[in-house]
Amino acid sequence: AQVAIIACDLAEIIGMAIGLNLLFDLPLIWGVLLTITDTVLLLFLMNKGMRKLEAFIISMIFIVGLSFLTEMFIVKPDLLEVAKGFKPGNLSGSALYIAIGIIGATVMPHNLYLHSALVQTRKINRTEAGIKSSIKYNFVDTAVALNLAFLVNAAILILAAGAFFKNGFFEVAEIQDAYKLLENIFGKTAPVLFAVALIASGQSSTITGTLAGQIIMEGHINLRIEPWMRRLLTRLLAILPAVFTILYFGEGALGDLLILSQVVLSLQLGFAIIPLIHFTSDKVKMGTFAIGPKIKILAWVTALIIVSLNVKLVIEQIMGWIENYPNARIEIYLIVLPLVAGVGLLLLYVFFKPFLFKRRDRPDRVPHGMAAAIKDLDAISYKHIAITIDFTSNDRDSIRHAIMQGGKAAQYMLIHVVETAGARYHGTDVLDNETQSDVENLDKYAADLQKLGYDAVAKIGYG
Repeated sequence: AQVAIIACDLAEIIGMAIGLNLLFDLPLIWGVLLTITDTVLLLFLMNKGMRKLEAFIISMIFIVGLSFLTEMFIVKPDLLEVAKGFKPGNLSGSALYIAIGIIGATVMPHNLYLHSALVQTRKINRTEAGIKSSIKYNFVDTAVALNLAFLVNAAILILAAGAFFKNGFFEVAEIQDAYKLLENIFGKTAPVLFAVALIASGQSSTITGTLAGQIIMEGHINLRIEPWMRRLLTRLLAILPAVFTILYFGEGALGDLLILSQVVLSLQLGFAIIPLIHFTSDKVKMGTFAIGPKIKILAWVTALIIVSLNVKLVIEQIMGWIENYPNARIEIYLIVLPLVAGVGLLLLYVFFKPFLFKRRDRPDRVPHGMAAAIKDLDAISYKHIAITIDFTSNDRDSIRHAIMQGGKAAQYMLIHVVETAGARYHGTDVLDNETQSDVENLDKYAADLQKLGYDAVAKIGYG
């Protein structure tokens, strides 16, 4: 999942660098290095609140959609040919490679974790009617988002066909070539819109990688890293292959790296989709909201199609490498094939594990541990004392020192801030596992103090 986030970030870097190069003739190497500044922009917007950040993302998506919609009116494609193009064909070679990249760019695997976490951690009415209502609105939200992504991707392909293929240009291999040809055929407006869309598309998906990384780190391995540090590390790891490609292979190879990054995303989709289907099919976990047979069949067919296309692509790529690079066959047999076989076995394990192995009930993991008992504390007097709580062995000492200063005449406010991705996104509307356990633990602390005769209140913060 972390590799997917880096691959997504790599595409954002390349898109923005190429966009800056087309608009301002800025060398690609400087454009790539300049992309690190968007980390500062992200931190600034996050400090201004999630709603302002959402407004920024929506504005970027609006710019992308408006740019390509305007170009469609400029190019004026043949609508009958557009309709014919929606009929699936037999994909192989470079066409399959591009198609896999489009799938990866649209349904990014790490975003499946992000969407799942944000949906289930929102505070809603947990009755059956309340959950059904929430599912309905989330279904509409997802359908609108995916269809917008579909329309933008379709617009890009239609634009390419209508602008280039229709005018006899069959070998448009690079984004820079497309920019120049758009200017030659349709004037200056179309290429400028094209470059602006490249820059905006990269910025629109910056925040999702940061939030998804936080959810993956905290949810799977219980590792907490500050968002600004995670964002900076992810961006630096993504910049390295871009800089290496420019310096070693030249600027012309950057377009191939862009497509490769999206193919990497698609190759990882199986590892995200299959567990998601298993989970949503589980009646023990999902209860009456487990997906039914019809949805389950459609889900498995979709997963099978994606995995089959990925397998076909991998086989074609390896066969092509063996044929085109005969001097590297030993490396392919000793390194590439075992690596591919290992990934394939892991995918099979992910698929068959729920069927072959019985589930062992595991106790719910409490993110910060259980609250310790508080008894027999000496105190001195202060009127209002705030105590920060982190649910570790340090809490007892913190509370004891506070009570030594305030005694029973003071009021004690026990403070803890929830820092999950859901808390950052939903604020007071969050209702995830960590928030619930933190509230319970904090209330237990307050109750213990109240039993000892102290005036104690609990206060939870978010973000």
